[in-house]
Amino acid sequence: MGTRREFLDTLAVGAAGLAVSSTAKSYGRIVGANDRLNFAILGLNGRGYAHLSSLKANASAARVGYICDVESNILAKFAAEAQRELGYAPTAEKDFRNVLAAKEVDAITIATPDHWHAPMAILALEAGKHVYVEKPCSHNPGEGALLVAAQKKYGKLVQMGTQQRSSPHTIEIVDKIHNGLIGRAYYAKTWYSNTRKSIGQGVEMPAPATLDWDLWQGPAPRRAYTSNIQPYNWHWFWIYGTGETLNNGTHEVDVSRWALDADYPRSVTASGGRYQYKDDWQFYDTLNTSFDYGDKMISWEGKCCQGMKIYGRDRGSVIMGTTGSVLVDRDGYEIYDWKGGKTSEFRADKKQTSSSDLVGRDSMTDLHFANFIAGIRTGEKLHAPVAVGNVSVTMLQLSNIAWKVNRELRLDTADGKIRDDSEAMKMWNREYQPGWAPRV
Repeated sequence: MGTRREFLDTLAVGAAGLAVSSTAKSYGRIVGANDRLNFAILGLNGRGYAHLSSLKANASAARVGYICDVESNILAKFAAEAQRELGYAPTAEKDFRNVLAAKEVDAITIATPDHWHAPMAILALEAGKHVYVEKPCSHNPGEGALLVAAQKKYGKLVQMGTQQRSSPHTIEIVDKIHNGLIGRAYYAKTWYSNTRKSIGQGVEMPAPATLDWDLWQGPAPRRAYTSNIQPYNWHWFWIYGTGETLNNGTHEVDVSRWALDADYPRSVTASGGRYQYKDDWQFYDTLNTSFDYGDKMISWEGKCCQGMKIYGRDRGSVIMGTTGSVLVDRDGYEIYDWKGGKTSEFRADKKQTSSSDLVGRDSMTDLHFANFIAGIRTGEKLHAPVAVGNVSVTMLQLSNIAWKVNRELRLDTADGKIRDDSEAMKMWNREYQPGWAPRV
């Protein structure tokens, strides 16, 4: 695999070659008489299916022109599903560089492992594409800042996949909170519970013939392939993943920050450990983290290997204020008075959201894509622009750093950078494979 520089040098040549190879008929089919946006889905194992479903739901305005994954069996399985769902066959690619070189691609969606999110999004912006990137939008705080800068530099839109920002009932209840429903809102308690299994002890071995292991690693420093990394357990290795706080905590912390109208906190603490199993998992499975603002606070309790629910739910947020509280999750909300008595509730869906659902095809995601598409086509304001989403992501990455160094971190409330702690601040960035460090 070449370096980032070599990729950029060949981008124009690749675009020309792909343009020549595309027939007028195929290009017309992609763009369509209705001037639909041409999308490419990058990363197809899990959340990519939700992207497919949501693009299908927005078929009058968007079309899937390309699908891309570095593992051939995952790509083939997704291609078959895409043809069944869409009624046509998107072009299948192993190498995302070929997708970015295709002039007819207007926007990409990223559902790859976390270590690829920001570097791939930045390259896409350089190539003139709009970007929908799953949370977290970056692997580390430094990358997130670079992605925000890249979006500003290139002017294309970047929507982060915190889809509850497009949930009608969440928009409604947050607006009511902002207008005094529970007085002055000052505390948000958020949580996530799941019963994940042990990942065991991995064994070094050759990567499967179906997997381009070098391209999968991309910007990450090279490591030997082990039997318990791909296709999902990369989440629990520091070099590729970001742990459960970023994998799931991002959603509820983002909703709570929105409800409390809060930006970067003045400090963060985190405590927990890997308690349920003894295996190769490098993160905690149990964590309590708190973000202090002086006049308000957000906490997140993560238990990804213990299924005890909170308020009868796998996940959710309770926003507390001077005159009452609101419990809000993906399925609806409940309103409580100051003494904890329920006064009203709203259910958007009778089926309760489960933390065991790793794909998440839902109407929220459909609406989040619709907002992104409208942003591109008509200038509609994005519900989760990366400059907003990156604040929540950076906060939780700082939570990971606080857990690693085992102490409170004091922060600059302007940009989230760690104050007076050089050891912790070294973790603001990461080590990259030579030639692949993202830059703007």
